[in-house]
Amino acid sequence: MQLTRSDLMIASAWIDGVAAPATSTKFAVLNPATNIALMHVDDCGTHEAQRAVDAAERALPAWRNTLARERSNLLRRWHALMLENAEDLAQLMSLEQGKPLAEARGEVRYGASFLEWFAEEAVRTNGEIIPETVHGRKLLVVKEPVGIIAAITPWNFPIAMLTRKLAPALAAGCTAVCKPAEDTPLCALALAKLATEAGIPAGVINVVPASRERGIALVGAWLQDKRVRKISFTGSTAVGKYLAERSAATLKRLSLELGGNAPFIVFDDADLDQAVAGLIASKFRNTGQTCVSANRIYVQSGIYDVFADKLAATVNAMQMGPAAPESTATLGPLINSKAVDKVAAHVADAVSHGAHVVTGGERDPQGDNFYRATVLTNATAAMRLAAEETFGPVAALFRFTTEDEVVQLANAADTGLAAYFYSRDLSRIWRVSAALQVGMVGVNEGILSTEVAPFGGIKQSGYGREGSHHGIDEYLNLKYICLGGLAL
Repeated sequence: MQLTRSDLMIASAWIDGVAAPATSTKFAVLNPATNIALMHVDDCGTHEAQRAVDAAERALPAWRNTLARERSNLLRRWHALMLENAEDLAQLMSLEQGKPLAEARGEVRYGASFLEWFAEEAVRTNGEIIPETVHGRKLLVVKEPVGIIAAITPWNFPIAMLTRKLAPALAAGCTAVCKPAEDTPLCALALAKLATEAGIPAGVINVVPASRERGIALVGAWLQDKRVRKISFTGSTAVGKYLAERSAATLKRLSLELGGNAPFIVFDDADLDQAVAGLIASKFRNTGQTCVSANRIYVQSGIYDVFADKLAATVNAMQMGPAAPESTATLGPLINSKAVDKVAAHVADAVSHGAHVVTGGERDPQGDNFYRATVLTNATAAMRLAAEETFGPVAALFRFTTEDEVVQLANAADTGLAAYFYSRDLSRIWRVSAALQVGMVGVNEGILSTEVAPFGGIKQSGYGREGSHHGIDEYLNLKYICLGGLAL
């Protein structure tokens, strides 16, 4: 694959509206399909973290005082530039993240949708007037930007997770420092360049890439910096807890979208073909590497065998391969060897506890990071994949008998991000939707994500919401103004 605009491949931090080479060493960004380096990027540290906050601080006064309509227009220009360069962004994503090109194109459109949505929300951050409690006094509530925010994004959706954070932050009048995942920094740097081309002022968006080894210290500098007033993080529950603990010293606001262990329930009155299609979309999108991916698949006893056969037939027809413009593959490599090892360990553990491999269950010879799409039956709560996110292309089928039983099983997890179930019984739909302890429920639907709805979880899946009109409130403070001494 060849980018039309090679200048979108940036090998340094982006600070104050320009590429900002660091004095540090570099780290390799690998193509997960080949494990060959795409390029070597500056390995930023605390010095670059400080420079990024300094730039965001300088830009904040003017940006927060920019008219909401002007911020809206700039977000729209950024949106337009994303779409103009969509093919380059998709190819760049496929190269550094591994997802099939058709799926990468979809993510570019999805990521751009947040810029459009929050361009519209920028002009709707209305305050309120409270009826006065005594004569001669007016009670006002206004909304103001939080200030400098730090966005820490994962590798599985390197464009959409960044725009989902930056779009509402900028719409609200905040400036930002960003640390993309070490596996996928190139998409974030390309987006920052396009934002500058769109006219977003220097210092409003600053991106500092770092390796795993240096990234902890880099983020640690932001956690200690009292000028950074909010952290928005998508990633593991363990890291989210660490960020919450370390943010306490400066009482930063937090939005945490953390791990999931999504149940996917198929009741015996479901449309089985629809349920199989929904499971394929939920489980195997991005080769199973999504936080809302179905992880525990509960199938009612009366339809268990029929459903397993239908699912296996569909999975067997799926193609796996490296991203390429002419490819029809719907599954790509996992992000790295560590991810493959985890998937293989989950399958081996399940088999040792009595699971049956219907299809897949082994590494694929196309490359070190490829693992075949897998269907397991006879899954039980004793297996690791019942309690841990597999984050790979493994569909493990658990058997259940009653509605009460499966709701109890679904709610047994410490996490509560998403859940799915299939049924044609309207009363059951309302009962189970209310009973599931999660932040999002897909009913007869395997894809939840959209810019117009609030995305987020409960329990150890974190707190805060992204997307929808609620998303911008995460970046706004309420200020109450009591205006007295008014003539009657």
